[in-house]
Amino acid sequence: MIDIKHLKQFTKKLTLLYVEDEDELRESVEVYLKKLFGSVISCTNGQEGLETYQGQDFDIVVSDIQMPIKDGLTMSKEIKEINIDQEIIITSAYSDASYFLNSIAIGVNGYIIKPIDYIQMNQELYKSCVKVVQAKENKDYKLHLEEMVSKRTQKILAMEQEKIQNFENTILSFVEMIESRDTYTGGHSQRVANYSKLIAQDMGESKENCEMIYKAGIIHDIGKIATPDTILLKPGKLNPLEYKLIQEHVVVGYKLLSKIPMYKEHAEVILSHHERYDGLGYPNGLKGDEISMLSHILIVADAFDAMTTNRIYKGRKSIEDAINELQELAGKQFHPKVVKCAVRVLANIELSADITQLPKTEVEKERFSYFFRDQVTGAYNYDYLNFILEQGIFHKEYSYITKISFDGFYSYNTLNGWTKGDAFLNDFVVCLRKTYNMVTIFRVHDNDFILMTKESLDIDMSEIQKAEFMSKTLITLRSKRVVLKDKNIKNMQELEKII
Repeated sequence: MIDIKHLKQFTKKLTLLYVEDEDELRESVEVYLKKLFGSVISCTNGQEGLETYQGQDFDIVVSDIQMPIKDGLTMSKEIKEINIDQEIIITSAYSDASYFLNSIAIGVNGYIIKPIDYIQMNQELYKSCVKVVQAKENKDYKLHLEEMVSKRTQKILAMEQEKIQNFENTILSFVEMIESRDTYTGGHSQRVANYSKLIAQDMGESKENCEMIYKAGIIHDIGKIATPDTILLKPGKLNPLEYKLIQEHVVVGYKLLSKIPMYKEHAEVILSHHERYDGLGYPNGLKGDEISMLSHILIVADAFDAMTTNRIYKGRKSIEDAINELQELAGKQFHPKVVKCAVRVLANIELSADITQLPKTEVEKERFSYFFRDQVTGAYNYDYLNFILEQGIFHKEYSYITKISFDGFYSYNTLNGWTKGDAFLNDFVVCLRKTYNMVTIFRVHDNDFILMTKESLDIDMSEIQKAEFMSKTLITLRSKRVVLKDKNIKNMQELEKII
């Protein structure tokens, strides 16, 4: 945490341009900045900000991205064309991932995440102020350059190291964003990094290559930042078009990283991490020695972790089975030499029992179940009930089932139309949730619903029958209740036999 008094020692003689179109936010932040800086001028859009910048000198520019007339990135690019060394800090939200990528290319120096956290703002201001003050000091000491060479060299190295650290922190932030979206990806990246380094070391790669392949493993899936949630988070097998779209993450990651000098070599390795030894991989269909050895290592490490991780529709393999599969595919999917070393170093690793793609937190469960919602009623659908039965989730969270069916619904639907029929079903689910808030509801067929509970629950059908939405119809309800504590039901086919 940056001490305010220490920060003021740098800011009190500096000038700052603040550009923000949101009036309330601009006014409150401007008040805060004026307590720190000797001079603060604020503008309401990028065009006004650029014109103000052209009229006088500013040590630091702080700007929002999304603004009318001229956006913050366009303004920042034009300012950098005027003064490439200008310190610019942008403010934006985590959801604006594409803006962050563009800001890297422009050369923006810092990032403040909205809603504004003044502790983070102080840290970013401090880093920019230190650079500005150091630059001013360098000019002041120009006449004494010879005696200051050593000290200036140290400062320049420190600044370069800081720049490198800023880039690394930005890239890692992108990785964290992906991890927060996808339960599986985060742990996967770290494990792939560990496996890759172990294999590289066993193959006698240099220390530098071992460190590079480790870092490449951490960021090898960074291109998934551009993959839509509907594909990245889909809890099932992808169709051909979806699979083609997710394949694009390789090229996206390469394009992002190749623009950053310190990641150019990593980008080359990552570009080929879905190629195959036999040439049947993607994106370029490379084979054999056309693929770098470090990429071959990453390919094996990535595949090994996929084999030993529980997926939505596929259980994980044991280490022994995974190693056997690597050996079977040596010379086809994998480089034989890499497989030989992988077998040696991965045979004795310990796998966490917690490696899974299944959701853990309540938020993850809700996001996961989004793909299994019935579009008419908002209840869960047939596929989700089948899924939790197959995965054994039911036996951990539920013990009782009640099936409710309607008699006369088809006649009602035919007479009144689908729209009213859908409204009736929706009203039924709303009524159930309001009356029995601990019940989990599934619509398994057109007019069949399954209610699941942890505790025994008697549902009063006569009360539901009296509800206003039912009392004006000829539809009647019938139900069947089953205790499933001691029954090992593994799928919907088995459940339908007893319900």
